[in-house]
Amino acid sequence: MAPTAAGARRIDLLLLAVAISGVSLSAPLIAATAAPALAIAFWRNAMAVGALSPFVLLRGRGELRRMGRRAVLMSMAAGVILALHFGLWLPSLSMTSVASSTALATTTPIWTTVILRLRGRHQPGLVWAGAALAFTGVLMVSGVDLSLSTRALAGDALALGGGIAAAGYVLLGAEVRRTVSTSAYTFVCYATTAVVLLVVCLVSGASLGSGYGAQTWLKLAALTIAAQLLGHSLINRVVRGLGPSVTSTAILLETPGAALIAALWLGQTPPAAAYPALLVILAGLALVIRSERSTPAPLPPEPGV
Repeated sequence: MAPTAAGARRIDLLLLAVAISGVSLSAPLIAATAAPALAIAFWRNAMAVGALSPFVLLRGRGELRRMGRRAVLMSMAAGVILALHFGLWLPSLSMTSVASSTALATTTPIWTTVILRLRGRHQPGLVWAGAALAFTGVLMVSGVDLSLSTRALAGDALALGGGIAAAGYVLLGAEVRRTVSTSAYTFVCYATTAVVLLVVCLVSGASLGSGYGAQTWLKLAALTIAAQLLGHSLINRVVRGLGPSVTSTAILLETPGAALIAALWLGQTPPAAAYPALLVILAGLALVIRSERSTPAPLPPEPGV
């Protein structure tokens, strides 16, 4: 028996919580991995494609064939934008403060709301208020310390660009997922991202494996499972039902989540504001969810798996 709309929404919210837990492991794992940032981004996508390939190519070839030219092109565009997000945000971490980079890169829900408005979709006041409140929580835990240094300002600009790119990735994914299964979409998207990042690594001379130890490969595998397969893939799964506003706002929970994980795993003491910030972000997310619940958008039946 198919779940009711309310039941399906509860399942999506549960899966979203798992996804946020997965992406929250991303920054601590990257910090603990002895490899170039762009190479880490390449391997997490390439390994994800490798993990998805047996399932998609053996059991989901029909879904791939039914995607259609428009869906394939949009999935590839999402992959390029995801590569752009990684390519802008990860280098910014070495140019500006981690606090500024994190705060600016997580402006995603603001840009998502702005883009939707520019496309003619009216966003209720609760969505704007919830996104602003949630982002205030991010500022509480990370802050933005703009520097007069030219290098730091360039890093801030890259991080901001990464946040805008993430908004495009979420919106494209929401559109494709209306008619395409999660596995087919993520396979095409991640494969495109991996190819783009491979070219960038080769051009920039980033090492793709030379000198990597066993611990590095294990951490890359863990990053792929946690942040890519459980994180991004589940986000792509739930964005169809929850919508881009709820999904992108929930991603803000990655900031305090990463801080708390780093405290437990890496021994990095989280800022005192991490705990109240978590409550503020959750309050903002609750406003967005409440607004979306009051104006549900009809969707076609869930395609495939």
